[in-house]
Amino acid sequence: MKILWLFAHPDERSLSAALKTDGLRTLEAHGHQHRVSDLYAMKWNPVVDPADYGHDPTERFHVGPASERAYTEGRLSPDIASEQQKLAWADTLIIQFPLWWYGMPAILKGWFDRVFVKGFAFGITDPATGRPQRYGDGKLTGKRAMVIVTAGARAATLGPRGVNGDLNDLLFPLQHNTLWYTGMSVVPPLLIPGADRTTPETYETATTRLRDRLLTLPSTTPLPFRHQNTGDYDDNLLLHPHLTPALTGPAAHYTSPPPPAHI
Repeated sequence: MKILWLFAHPDERSLSAALKTDGLRTLEAHGHQHRVSDLYAMKWNPVVDPADYGHDPTERFHVGPASERAYTEGRLSPDIASEQQKLAWADTLIIQFPLWWYGMPAILKGWFDRVFVKGFAFGITDPATGRPQRYGDGKLTGKRAMVIVTAGARAATLGPRGVNGDLNDLLFPLQHNTLWYTGMSVVPPLLIPGADRTTPETYETATTRLRDRLLTLPSTTPLPFRHQNTGDYDDNLLLHPHLTPALTGPAAHYTSPPPPAHI
């Protein structure tokens, strides 16, 4: 594998950082290549700005077209271009972060905002049908992704009946609406719960689970998201009523129930 490890935690002494170090060591020991984007260490700028695209500040700033022109013409900000080169090199993307207010840290959201520009991560059309190629097809088709999250909550509380909501639902905007949208296959996430109460024993369990998930990543069955362009959705991109008629929301957009995220 050629892995880009995208990491967002502000403290190198944290559990998250220790897991990252162990994970990278495991990959190296088994002959895999990796590159790392440690966003806090890089002091990554998460804010989209006209200067990213060499845009004339006196004109209206329409982000999609401006970013696409800059990408096509090679005028993207160097920090954005560097991250795109890392991702183009990789066949696998690992996204690791602490679950803050049930989502990504702002710095990580800003990485996607700035790096996944039109023309690079999305914005192609099937010439035969005229339909946009997304949700299972797209610029990043062929790559795999896995999300690793640490959380203070207990595992059961991030399950199907937990008070915090099911982790796959919490991660739906990232796993389905960002990664799958761009064509990437997404394997089930790895949850490391009880992060604020880690003991030597629970840390050993966490590293064992992490190593196993990394080494089996190429053969892990991806989450069974529905493809946009294989007949499940009508011309208005609405799921056909005969498909999972009793389900709404994220659950309706899987072809079969995903495995529990805490397993």
